Amino acid sequence: MSMKFKSILIIISISLSGCTGILDDDDDDDGFLDDVDSFPNDPDEWSDNDGDGIGDNEDKDDDNDGYEDLIEMDCFTDPLNLSSIPLDNDGDSICDPIDEDIDGDELPNSWEILHGFDPYDATDKLVCHDESRYCLRAYDDFTFAETHNSFSTVEDGVWMAVNHMTSLEAQWNGGIRAFMLDTHHLSKEETTESDVRFCHGDPNSDFLHPCSYSEVNAHLWLDKLHSLMNNSTGDVVTILLENYIPANHLSSLFNHSGLLELAYIHDAHSPWPTLGEMIISGKRLVIFWDWQFDQEYPWLHHAWTHSWDTPYGENDQSEMSCKLGRGDQNQPVWHLNNWLSSIYGFADPVRSKQVNEYETLLQRTLECWEENNNRPTFIAVDFWEDGELTNVTKSINNLNHWSDNQSDINSK
Repeated sequence: MSMKFKSILIIISISLSGCTGILDDDDDDDGFLDDVDSFPNDPDEWSDNDGDGIGDNEDKDDDNDGYEDLIEMDCFTDPLNLSSIPLDNDGDSICDPIDEDIDGDELPNSWEILHGFDPYDATDKLVCHDESRYCLRAYDDFTFAETHNSFSTVEDGVWMAVNHMTSLEAQWNGGIRAFMLDTHHLSKEETTESDVRFCHGDPNSDFLHPCSYSEVNAHLWLDKLHSLMNNSTGDVVTILLENYIPANHLSSLFNHSGLLELAYIHDAHSPWPTLGEMIISGKRLVIFWDWQFDQEYPWLHHAWTHSWDTPYGENDQSEMSCKLGRGDQNQPVWHLNNWLSSIYGFADPVRSKQVNEYETLLQRTLECWEENNNRPTFIAVDFWEDGELTNVTKSINNLNHWSDNQSDINSK
């Protein structure tokens, strides 16, 4: 038998047996020759860019730089080049081209550009009530700690019907940013602009004039508030006035204190601005009063047209409710009144401590939020020092909805 014939028989035998691999340059028929195919027996894989043993088709990070290939494409970097790494200014693993907050300061890039801040500089930002993220919250979507009869304190020299121990500065340092004040003239005979005082009571009653047994100089008190606001430019402040003096006397009072230039004017038919917008505009003081609107003084907002409140001064904790007390319940701004009166009608320091206790106040706030489908704008108390008012407002502001997981309260 000739060598040529033997060779033909061998080839035929190999072909019949299916053992053609020794002559096949592409064993897995994937179009890539075996000598360049990293996976010569896997028709679905042929290259391994980063040498990690996972074929590039299966490997989501072909260059092993920590960024998945699809992400790198969105980030305009090469998914096959280890040295081509996406820019990540704030180190949050979201590359700058797709990161809505490039510098990680909790303010969106578009918002920062619109308001003149550098979206690449985390130090160039606005802070509202100690948090940049709150700058994006509308005035009516934030909860402020509020004191009832804020001026009626032992430190202010009030000796009868005291509502708090500490005066304005301590309240401010403690986180109070909303104040209930009662404006009176010093007496029925002393009724000039300079005679304006903060006193508690009804001047038309047969009893003593409210300022005869305790009075606080309204001019000095508001001067102090103006100073505190100037030293802390990232806060929106609210005043609710129970008023017994003419509007022009109020105007003079706020003008002389410097607060009038900070007063915000709201249109009842328009949505409330964000805290950031108010702070940037310099109009970050909202003033409500219990008199009707006067177009000559548009910054004096009629409280019960622009807001509403719950009942107040109940005799027992069980009587407290989330129902309408005064005002228009369709308005998003509202006061959750949280104080009890003694049998004599005065503030009760013992029971104030009970209703101001953290869990008690937090649960009541959540229940009222749920019942009204709207977070309270203000939580007002007596004896704010006894209890956890400001901690409750911090917790409430950490929630976007009353039904959020309670673990979220302290996680932000």
